[in-house]
Amino acid sequence: MQRDLQTLSDTEFDLVVIGGGIFGISTAWDAASRGLRVALVEKDDFAHAASANCFKVVHGGVRYMQHADVVRVRQSSGERNALLRIAPHLVSPLPIAVPTYGHGMKGKEVLGAGLLAYDALTFDRNRGIPDPKQHVPRSRFLSRRETLERYPRIESRGLTGAAILHDGHMHSPQRLALAFLHSAVRAGTVAANYAEATDLLREGDRVAGVRVRDRRSGEAFDLRGRVTVNAAGPWAERLLRENGSPLNPPSTFSRDAFFVVKRPVVDHALAVSASTRDPDAVLSREARHLFLVPWRGVTQAGVWHVVWEGSPDNPPVAEQELQAFIDELNAGYPGAELSLDDVALWNAGLVLFGENRAGQVHLSYGKRSRIVDHRAEGAPGLITLVGVRYTTARSEAEKVVGLVFDQLARAGPASKTDRTPLYGGNFERFDALFEQANSAAPTGFAKPVLEAVLHRHGTAVDALFAHMKSEAGLAAVLGESDVVGAEVVHAIRSEMALTLRDIVMRRTELGTAGHPGALALQQCADIAARELGWSEAERDRELNEVEAGFP
Repeated sequence: MQRDLQTLSDTEFDLVVIGGGIFGISTAWDAASRGLRVALVEKDDFAHAASANCFKVVHGGVRYMQHADVVRVRQSSGERNALLRIAPHLVSPLPIAVPTYGHGMKGKEVLGAGLLAYDALTFDRNRGIPDPKQHVPRSRFLSRRETLERYPRIESRGLTGAAILHDGHMHSPQRLALAFLHSAVRAGTVAANYAEATDLLREGDRVAGVRVRDRRSGEAFDLRGRVTVNAAGPWAERLLRENGSPLNPPSTFSRDAFFVVKRPVVDHALAVSASTRDPDAVLSREARHLFLVPWRGVTQAGVWHVVWEGSPDNPPVAEQELQAFIDELNAGYPGAELSLDDVALWNAGLVLFGENRAGQVHLSYGKRSRIVDHRAEGAPGLITLVGVRYTTARSEAEKVVGLVFDQLARAGPASKTDRTPLYGGNFERFDALFEQANSAAPTGFAKPVLEAVLHRHGTAVDALFAHMKSEAGLAAVLGESDVVGAEVVHAIRSEMALTLRDIVMRRTELGTAGHPGALALQQCADIAARELGWSEAERDRELNEVEAGFP
């Protein structure tokens, strides 16, 4: 992947996509795979906002059973199945324990009935998945004794056991978005990060593309397209308002936040009761759940929601909010014994939310993505997509591309992105991929490091081996991490990484689980400085900007 602004300015495209989050990238991939000429521009780095800061859970739809929303159950289960098939290196099944208490709404009987219905509704959840290790099992129950053995510090008063249900888990939402982007570019998409859409271009009433400002050079150019999809998330409405096409009513966004604990808290994912409930649930277990999820030797803890009315740029999480999150989690699971000192990193992103009154405590989640065909408002050539869940980005993109073909007055071919392996995902069994890669890896390459690299790159690991072959030092890990120097070179030469933060937080996972250590960051910065021609002052500035992002 190369940043080619000249081609963007010189070509008229069938489709221009604004926004390089998972919804915009998925739209570009679906459209390019169906034969359209596609351009994609992102004002910052790809997957830098909500896509990078999501909780990494691929929702299988079980939560929607409480809403009796069969459509969302089926859509979510189908998209979990698709991601397990098309990106098997980046998505895997995630068992989650939900403790049961007494014999009422929080008991085994009610939960068991719901899970039995859910398993029946998702009967095809493993369709087409060749690797049994990628299969999503049926729900099951643990006894009280088994639950206490697995979670010895759980609240035991009234405990009757736990249900084990399954979602999916992303190894890295950033790398998954990049796998979609690689696939889109290989299918012909021309993409660029740090290229901001500032205005809509018009020919009469019709939207004919966007005015783009290169945020690296400051230069501007026209990017022309027969149809434009505005998939800029919480920034989408700002662009529409400034160009006279506001959404009505305006969307509400939630700042979804979670934090990373420096240490393992549980050996298996656990749902614990929060202090709020879901007002939209038809059948409610009284309280929403918070989740503790083991991940890469640390623990994810979340998610907390608050209606966000401020700027979409870098929504903050204050220390007092983190303390409140910790207090709520400790109340739900006293065995965690968390404090502010345990927080390695916090993540926050804005996602589409439900309708909530000012000051409302029990908040309503967003239910469905918002897709607006602006022809109805007298603005042909424009479609807006504001997504609600990373899980459903691919299927929502498929719907939007259907509208694109309709605006182009063309009969488009059916989408195949639900069954086409993503870049790096063209294999059936991870074990076989590991053995093959282990034979091709440099002598002495540590197996735990190879496993981590394969989870990030899958079959595309050959490109990294080529870098290692040309320069032996690139096979070495950075500091005490599982990231190798070749990944830094690859990020710059083949993935449009332009800043140290692009590399540390979105290409290599070096800093996504917390501070990787001064040595690892310095070694990463040294390689980046050599590749990008930074002066010593520029290198130090990049390091300082990355350091400022950690607690």
